[in-house]
Amino acid sequence: MSKPRISNDTTSDRGHGRIVVLSGPSGVGKSTLAQAVIASTPGIVRSVTYTTRPPRPGEVDGSDYHFISPEAFLQRSGAGEMLESATVHNYLYGTSRLDVDHLRQQGLDVLLVIDYQGAAALRQQHVEALYIFVLPPSMAALEQRLRQRHADHEASLRTRLAIAPTEMAQYQDYDYVIVNDDLKSATQQLQAIVLADRCCLSRLDRRYPIFAELDGWRHERVSSA
Repeated sequence: MSKPRISNDTTSDRGHGRIVVLSGPSGVGKSTLAQAVIASTPGIVRSVTYTTRPPRPGEVDGSDYHFISPEAFLQRSGAGEMLESATVHNYLYGTSRLDVDHLRQQGLDVLLVIDYQGAAALRQQHVEALYIFVLPPSMAALEQRLRQRHADHEASLRTRLAIAPTEMAQYQDYDYVIVNDDLKSATQQLQAIVLADRCCLSRLDRRYPIFAELDGWRHERVSSA
């Protein structure tokens, strides 16, 4: 794995959606978990990652990933269009800065399903986000899931399993950890994290009259003191 590229900062503002980072080893169920929480939680969407790897059976260009050539990827990266990018299993992966900014400006929370290298690049840029890591219940469970998806030949599968402990050891750098033992439970945990964050003081939806009323009351108290 190569060192991730570092792009300029993107910060979260009141009224803008939050960036939600979801990382974990290959086969842990990140994409399935992302789809489940998006289907059950209003106001959160996925930013589709750009990659140079070929599609797996059943994957749809523009929905699962944007599949592009290495030349096109490097052109976008060189033009500063990537919020983060990394080389994973000899393929390039990256997140479009423009896509993320456009979605956040609509007030949507944006889910990034990215490798731990990409997450590290965001932290190095001081990008405000919820950083969530997904673990399997055991190494045996991870191997079983990788074999069941029939996406890799044996040599590639063994490479993924060999790298997995290094990837999973990064969980300590994240804000939250979800053990994906049961999809329904894991989805509920991810949804709870996203919904609780929307209640943080810095993200309060101030369109309700109560906030203006309380601001007026506080102003009157200060003026009469």
